[in-house]
Amino acid sequence: MSNGDIRYGISFLHPEWAATRPEGRRRLLDSCASAGAGHVVVADHVSFRGGDGFDGLVSAGSVLAAHDTLGAYVSVYLLALRHPVPVARQLATLAELHPGRLVLGVGVGGDDRAEVIACGVDPRTRGRRTDEALAVLRRLLAGEEVTVSGEFFELAGVRVLAAAAPAIPLVVGGRSEAALRRAGRLGDGWLAIWVSPQRFAAAVARVGEHAAAAGRGEVRWQHGIAIWCGVGDSRAEARRHLAADMEALYGAPFETFERWCPYGTPDEVATAVAAYLDAGCTTVNLVPRAGDPAAAVAGAAEVLNRLRSRGAPAPDPHMEVSQL
Repeated sequence: MSNGDIRYGISFLHPEWAATRPEGRRRLLDSCASAGAGHVVVADHVSFRGGDGFDGLVSAGSVLAAHDTLGAYVSVYLLALRHPVPVARQLATLAELHPGRLVLGVGVGGDDRAEVIACGVDPRTRGRRTDEALAVLRRLLAGEEVTVSGEFFELAGVRVLAAAAPAIPLVVGGRSEAALRRAGRLGDGWLAIWVSPQRFAAAVARVGEHAAAAGRGEVRWQHGIAIWCGVGDSRAEARRHLAADMEALYGAPFETFERWCPYGTPDEVATAVAAYLDAGCTTVNLVPRAGDPAAAVAGAAEVLNRLRSRGAPAPDPHMEVSQL
C-alpha cells in the first residue's frame, strides 16, 4: 500500500462547529491541515429527533470554501430522503467549484423513523430507494443521459452537466449485509463504524465478492472507518470527555459503544487505529473528543504522528478532515 493510499480525516460535532465564529472555523481547519488531515467529515440529517439537523452538502460547501486544500467528506448522506437529480446538480456544482476535494458517503439512516416519514418516505423502502437513487446518481455524475422507469424514480433523457471531473468517490456506510452488497455493486468503497478490525477485514472481503458477482472490473477501493476516540493525559480523563459527548448525542450509555471507541494517550489510541489499517482500511476518519475542539484537534494530531512513526503511510495533503 503506497503512502498516497491512506487518507486521514478529523471530525467535529456539528453544534460546536456551528457555534464557532467564521475566523475560529478557519483556525480549526488550519490546525487540521497542520495535524496531517486531508479532509473534514460532515454529517447529514434533515429533522433528527425532534427537528435537529445539518445539511451535509451545505456543510461540505462551507468547509471547501473556508480552506484552500482540505477536502470535505460527507458521512453519511441520507440519499433515500432526496431525489437523485437535484442531488446530482448540487454535487456537480461543488465538484466544479472545488474539483477533487469531495467524497460522498451514502447511508440509509433510520436512527429516527420520524425523520424518514417527515420526508414522505416509507421507512420500509429506505434500502431499495437508496439502491435505485445511487445507481441513477452515479450515471448522472458521469454526465450520462439517463432514462429509467424504476420503483421510485422516473427519468426521461435527463442529464446533469458538467460531469464531475475528477469523479466524486461514492462510498457506502452501514454494517448490514445489504450495505455490503450495495457497496460492492454500486460504491467505490465501504465506510464502517463500530466494528472490530476482524469484522472490518471480513466485510471488505464480502464487498469484493459482491463486486465480482455484479461483474464489476477493477475498483480503486476507498474502504474507511469512523472512529470515535478520547485523547487525554490519562485514560480516565479521555474516557470522561468521550463518554459525555457520545451519550449526549446518541442518548445511550457509553458502554454500548465502548469496545469500539479507543481512549487514552495518543499512543494507546494510535495502536487501536493501526489495527484497522492492517485490516485493509484506507480512510481513517477520527472523531476526537477532548476538553474543547482545539484540544481535540491537538490530540488527533498526536495520534496521526504516532501512526506515521509506526510506519503507516503519510496522509494525502489534498484529501480530508471530518465533521459529524
